[in-house]
Amino acid sequence: TIFLQNDTFLRAARGEETEHVPVWCMRQAGRYLPEFRESRAGKDFFETCRSPEACCELTLQPLRRFPFDAAIIFSDILVVPQAMGMDVQMVAGKGPTFPEPLKEPEDLQRLRVKVDVGKELGYVFKAITLTRHKIEGKVPLIGFTGAPWTLMSYMIEGGGSNTHSKAKRWLYRHPEASHMLLRMLTDVIVEYLLGQVAAGAQALQVFESHAGILGPIEFKEFSLPYLRDIARRVKDKLKEAGQDVPMIAFAKDAHYGLEDLSQSHYEVVGLDWTIDPQSARERTGGKVSLQGNMDPCALYAPKEQISDIVKKMLEGFGTRGYIANLGHGLYPDMDPENVGAFVEAVHQHSKEMIKQM
Repeated sequence: TIFLQNDTFLRAARGEETEHVPVWCMRQAGRYLPEFRESRAGKDFFETCRSPEACCELTLQPLRRFPFDAAIIFSDILVVPQAMGMDVQMVAGKGPTFPEPLKEPEDLQRLRVKVDVGKELGYVFKAITLTRHKIEGKVPLIGFTGAPWTLMSYMIEGGGSNTHSKAKRWLYRHPEASHMLLRMLTDVIVEYLLGQVAAGAQALQVFESHAGILGPIEFKEFSLPYLRDIARRVKDKLKEAGQDVPMIAFAKDAHYGLEDLSQSHYEVVGLDWTIDPQSARERTGGKVSLQGNMDPCALYAPKEQISDIVKKMLEGFGTRGYIANLGHGLYPDMDPENVGAFVEAVHQHSKEMIKQM
């Protein structure tokens, strides 16, 4: 095995001491990089996802430019519904689209009940293994999945949505069918995450990107139990193999869920930018490490200002048990130089703060 040269991210995830605060960005492998746009030009999005070589190259691109403390495998959360037999296409200017979304509970019969993840999602595992080799122990590699509720909402809405009212209608009108679908998704996700670890992922992030469109009661019924279940089942299986991989739960806009999330078997809770760092610390009571949460749009600010914003953020979170990140992904029109300024500011300010302690 290749020795991991920079394990700052893994140490911070476990709440251990570090020399600097680690930093990575959601969507760091993305369209804001000209080399990413060049690699992706004229190719179908999901075809790219199915090419281990392409995923590896896209995952490594940001590391060549910036001293990120972690890499996240290039893939998409919607490969899980695809593995369950649904057709998903990436439509230019519109985003992911399901030509035949789930409309009524009987549509669940169209889904594959038993998914052979090795067969259906083996291309992701291959991409992880290849990337693990090519990264040569520079930084840890993060694997990820969408969470059940977020995937369910896509499968019913048929794509992005502001209100998610079609998916939420199911929660109120078909609660049993909703739980059935969420359980089906959970089973696939558990196997998928275990496969990612077996392939070489050194940490896992679960994206509950649509948490914020649920109220606290619906979140507690239709999101949280499945998030918990995923972490518990993955951890139990890994423990049997004597393995331990830090897991991150990112429930966007679910402020009301912070206390619950910090007691859900995840080492790290990811935060969006609408949460005050100090109150997040108080509400999670030191039970977990925190990740986040600079407003991605702060990267439109001049570089000096980015440095000040980062410094305030670090002061709010403190330097222990903290992973710097944005509160959501990078946008395509962002200047790579400003991303560099963000990474540099995190490293520079945190080093100084840790020295002074």
